[in-house]
Amino acid sequence: MSHFAASAAQAGPSSGKPDRPAFLITIDTEGDNLWAAPREIATENARFLPRFQQLCEKYRLKPTWLTNWEMVESPVYRAFGHDVLDRGTGEIGMHLHAWNSPPLIPLTADDFTCTPFLTQYPESVMRQKIRVLTDRLEQAFGVRMLSHRAGRWAFNETYARLLIEHGYRVDCSVSPHTLWPHGSLPDEIDFRGFPEHEYFVDPDCISRPATSSLLFELPMTILPRRQGPLARAAKSLLQKHPFGRRVAGRLWPETRWLRPDGRNGQELVETMELALADGRGYVEFMLHSSEFMPGGSPRFPTATHIERLYDDLERLFEAAGRRCEGMTLSEYHDRVVACARQREMPAAA
Repeated sequence: MSHFAASAAQAGPSSGKPDRPAFLITIDTEGDNLWAAPREIATENARFLPRFQQLCEKYRLKPTWLTNWEMVESPVYRAFGHDVLDRGTGEIGMHLHAWNSPPLIPLTADDFTCTPFLTQYPESVMRQKIRVLTDRLEQAFGVRMLSHRAGRWAFNETYARLLIEHGYRVDCSVSPHTLWPHGSLPDEIDFRGFPEHEYFVDPDCISRPATSSLLFELPMTILPRRQGPLARAAKSLLQKHPFGRRVAGRLWPETRWLRPDGRNGQELVETMELALADGRGYVEFMLHSSEFMPGGSPRFPTATHIERLYDDLERLFEAAGRRCEGMTLSEYHDRVVACARQREMPAAA
């Protein structure tokens, strides 16, 4: 995968090929309402996942279930995951929350409150945590782990090298145009200036496409918003104060994600269409597994909210099924690699 990586990253599968763009569904598969920082993490949301899987299959879409420690320990989720794999209707990948993924090595006075991200640990601890969760997932599901998203989007060069070391081929941790501050912890994750499109990662600089790499990056579909002069002026005034910054972010968000929030049903379809009009080889949707359960997240607290979510998903997935091909992360990786190899084959005499 060395000498064709650059051409694959630049051209993508839609260049010179009749393939439809891919619709990638990524689900951060984790315990119930982790936004509340529970000390005892429940996994009742596993019982609500078949409905979403069935909706995906209705439109020939294939989710990638990026799975963390507590979920692989759930018998309900393991049975669900085996069914998905046995029928070839999705993929199981890895999603690591460092504060409760073994080995448990305290980093702060209270890791369950501070919820540190993996990149804050020493490299030796990062390696142990990645190895233990990878081994557990592969033992539980009987397949190799190939796809990954970092917990809390916290990704850096050390993390990329460790994923390569453990045999991962695809990462989807990059969230373009986004700065992630992390509360009481000193670090922040800054993805501003990162590519919006697929690329092979340079493990010495993860924002830079590589000419030779073993790790393929599929950034989340996040588009910048165009804002008029009045909105920019109002935001400038509000952002001088902490509370004003929160108000400004709510009234005039700087980006649009391919991610439901309970209020953006029509905008989801528009975001997909804008991204496809840009000539992308894929668009990437994300949600958390707990968001399919009433009370499993702040955004969807009741059964009524869940029904509205499914109305929005039905609208988006119906449009995606017409425009795109449903693929898992590793399937899309394989498509890009195959297209790059085909382009480099000498022309037939």
